[in-house]
Amino acid sequence: MKTTVSLQTVLPALALTWGMAASPAASAESIDVLMSDLFPRDEMTYIGFDSVEREDIPQSAGIDRKYLIVDFRTLQPQPQEEQLASVHRVCMALLKNRELIHSLSRQGYDMVSVAFDRNSQYDCL
Repeated sequence: MKTTVSLQTVLPALALTWGMAASPAASAESIDVLMSDLFPRDEMTYIGFDSVEREDIPQSAGIDRKYLIVDFRTLQPQPQEEQLASVHRVCMALLKNRELIHSLSRQGYDMVSVAFDRNSQYDCL
C-alpha cells in the first residue's frame, strides 16, 4: 500500500494552521536528529537520508521531480500492518516539524519517502 500526499496539497493547510513564521533553513542535522530519536534502537534504526532529483522529467510536466528518502532498517522483518504504522509515525513526525516542511518546500522538494529496505519505499508527502 502506498500513500501519497503532495507538498502543494499539505503546505497551504499547514500555513493556515501554523502561520508562515518558519526559520530560514532546516539543516540536515535536524532531519537526522528527528529521525534518530523516533524509534527505540532495538525496534528500528535510522540509516540516513538521500536527495533524489529526476532531471529527466521536465519541470513543466507537473509531477514530482525532487524528493527526499529517509531510510530505516529493522532487525526483524515487520508485518505489513506494523510497517504501515511505522510509515505513519515517520510521516507525522515530519509533518509536525513545520520549520523542516517549509525548508524542504523552499528547497524544491515535492515529496518525502520512507524506506525500510532496498525493495520498497512509501511516500508520505
